Amino acid sequence: MKELSNDIINFFNKQGFVIVSTIDSQGFIHCSAKGIAGIEKEGKIYVIDLYRGGTFNNLKNNPVVSITAVDEKHFTGYTLKGRARIVEKERLGQDIIREWEERVVKRISQRLIKNIQEEKKNSHHPEAELPPVQYLIEIEVENIVDLTPAHIKRR
Repeated sequence: MKELSNDIINFFNKQGFVIVSTIDSQGFIHCSAKGIAGIEKEGKIYVIDLYRGGTFNNLKNNPVVSITAVDEKHFTGYTLKGRARIVEKERLGQDIIREWEERVVKRISQRLIKNIQEEKKNSHHPEAELPPVQYLIEIEVENIVDLTPAHIKRR
């Protein structure tokens, strides 16, 4: 496992979602947006999956995974590569479910506040319609790729 710096932990904790990439049965890359439920300095990331679709089936056959997140405003990002294991919902601790629910409430609140500030009359909040957690993806990070261009890192 690869230890994660505080900068990487803070970066991922600020993201609303990450892109999880797996390999399907035909060898093609499958990408899907997922929510982070937790991240540990020792190199473990916990990702919530709300569906039992392509990602679930791919991980059952091949544990190789990458997680990518970018901050378009600051032109920074990371890809974390590693191996995953599926943790069934029945084996999840209530602390992980509670952390996920708190993140969802925070996202709804942020969207609502932004809509009020911009005087939008949008009552649609996609996060409020999310299905319940199906399972957790536990990833052990083996490789970190900094996606920030070199000229921006030097600033």
